Amino acid sequence: MQKSQLRIFIAGHEGMVGSSLRQALKNQGSNLILTASKSDLDLTDQSKVHTFFKENKIDQVYIAAARVGGINANLTYPADFIYENLSIQSNLIHASHMANVDKLLLLGSSCIYPVESSIPISEDSLLAGKLEQTNEPYAIAKIAGIKMCQSYNIQYSRDYRCIMPTNLYGPHDNFHPQNSHVIPSLLHRFHQAIKNKDSLVTVWGSGQPRREFLFVDDLAQACIFVMNVDKERYLDSLKKLSHINVGSGDDISIAELVNLVSDITGYTGEVSFDGSKPDGVYRKLLDSSLIQSMGWKKTVDIEIGLRETYEWFLNNYKNIRQ
Repeated sequence: MQKSQLRIFIAGHEGMVGSSLRQALKNQGSNLILTASKSDLDLTDQSKVHTFFKENKIDQVYIAAARVGGINANLTYPADFIYENLSIQSNLIHASHMANVDKLLLLGSSCIYPVESSIPISEDSLLAGKLEQTNEPYAIAKIAGIKMCQSYNIQYSRDYRCIMPTNLYGPHDNFHPQNSHVIPSLLHRFHQAIKNKDSLVTVWGSGQPRREFLFVDDLAQACIFVMNVDKERYLDSLKKLSHINVGSGDDISIAELVNLVSDITGYTGEVSFDGSKPDGVYRKLLDSSLIQSMGWKKTVDIEIGLRETYEWFLNNYKNIRQ
């Protein structure tokens, strides 16, 4: 093994982000990628996580493992969301420190920001107001992860970095028709409507809220970019901030998204919006100027990304995560 080869552990390699990140790192060709399936390593089990780190000499850790879901899932399983995410993050961050792993990247979520944040939402909006109630337990867990990384950097001089992606989509997502995020849920439901010859699809909410979306392969490249930016340059760019936003820089309404999904799937029936269901925050667009100033930018437009995602969905329908 060459001395320059890094041993990189991806926590959550089977998920959407982890799968894309694993492929992107493999394409670089020079490093050894370490993974562990859920059946082999329960990330909520502190003892097993520490044992894994003791047995594997690791140079870098990407934390892409998380319990995630859409509005319905967050409302139904709040205890699961806060417990599992706090456990996963705490175990991985502390085990990394105890094993003297100096480089770590934690993936958060744009839901960490207050409901009434100014648009676009800048990194310094963190903890400046109340969170959106529909996903507060998940958001609090992610905020704790950011602060944990920041605290280990301060107390132990670690190089633990955090990025906050906007709404993600792409291959290997969870496509549950009710409990997943908006894009995989819509793709699955419109596909089912075509298969069942349904003449009507009902969508939660008014359709008016606007959302920013980023294709998962763009995020994978952002992860690698941020992880490997020179430490002095990274700290100089962040100054006193604890994390970096990663977004596409533009947003669309849910109604516009529904039209795109309808066209891409070939659905020709009617669509209705159920205004009795919660919309969540009206608009959520990240200020990604910091990472862009460092040299990263998105490469995949939403229509192209949606078509690629739906094509993957069709090719893997029997084995998709639900």
